[in-house]
Amino acid sequence: MEHIDNLKGIIFDYGGTIDSRGVHWSEVIWDGYCHCSVPVDKQSFRDSYVFAERELARTRHILPEHNFYDLLLIKMQIELADLVDHDKLPSGAVEQYAEPIARYCYQQARSSVEEARPVLEALAARFPMVLVSNFYGNVETVLADFDLRRYFGQIIESAVVGVRKPDPRIFMLGVEALGLQPSEVLVVGDSYKKDIVPAESIGCHVLWLKGKGWTAEEDAVMHPCIITHLTEVTDAVL
Repeated sequence: MEHIDNLKGIIFDYGGTIDSRGVHWSEVIWDGYCHCSVPVDKQSFRDSYVFAERELARTRHILPEHNFYDLLLIKMQIELADLVDHDKLPSGAVEQYAEPIARYCYQQARSSVEEARPVLEALAARFPMVLVSNFYGNVETVLADFDLRRYFGQIIESAVVGVRKPDPRIFMLGVEALGLQPSEVLVVGDSYKKDIVPAESIGCHVLWLKGKGWTAEEDAVMHPCIITHLTEVTDAVL
């Protein structure tokens, strides 16, 4: 990885980047299903995952005061109820599995956050940083629960600003919050389509934290600025 010169600020994605080591959250949740021995096939799970995401987009289930465990529990309840409705799981599955899956995934997120913390500490000591995230309106509570809020001068959250990735305008809001030009800003994210492409389109530097994605198509994409661990960010900029 070549060193990025003349850098003055950094934009971080949150979900999938800081809280799951670049692995798509569907894969983390699927691991939770497997850990809790939920008797369902992966395709049925993926269908319910998509259903839950769409339901959360349609209806305000997630409130600003919900931390990440609260969010996960609500998501698991929606997913599992959908699986029951489609006869993929027996009645009672929501009560049996929602809490243990949510607990497992929350601990996975906390472990990832603690692994990322030294990187964030080092970067925040040298650069102003902004968080740009597609989230549900509660990212401030999530960050506070994980003691991450202090690393970011401003938070640009899709549910608050009314712009969602992959719209490049949400990254421009981050650049403007830093008071810099795009060419002076690095964007770090886990999604090629939602982070890397739009950030590059406005002239930002990028580092793609590439883990297991949602589709084989995205897994096959290559890019000159791929990293596999957040420590590589410090190698590139410090």
